[in-house]
Amino acid sequence: MQTPNPAELLEPILKKDPRYTAAAYIFVRDALEHTVRQLETPRHVSGQELLNGIRKYALSEYGPVTKRVLSEWGINECVDFGHIVFNLVNAGLLGKTDNDSLADFSEGYDFTEAFLKPFRPSAPAASPCDTASTR
Repeated sequence: MQTPNPAELLEPILKKDPRYTAAAYIFVRDALEHTVRQLETPRHVSGQELLNGIRKYALSEYGPVTKRVLSEWGINECVDFGHIVFNLVNAGLLGKTDNDSLADFSEGYDFTEAFLKPFRPSAPAASPCDTASTR
């Protein structure tokens, strides 16, 4: 028996909820695996832990174009990550605990702050000429 490929596994989800691309689901799954690997002991991670892991993983993978890539996949705010996670849970492709909920993803971070600010140049230091008073 052949193991189904990711496209086959995601097909029913994509038909039911077309907001996100297959790449978005694969990315979230990869980010989850990356997040768990960063722990001393592998365990279930909370929504907030996953959001932080997703942010770090996305920045390392896509750098200054992270926000654009996520947007092209249909992801524009943290709750989108939650919808993807729970679509995977409902399809039996991820597990959850009784304490996990979509609300865990609603109080995340601002995408501009998280994905654009790290790449903006810092303000230049004021030169002595800029601070001298006029007489």
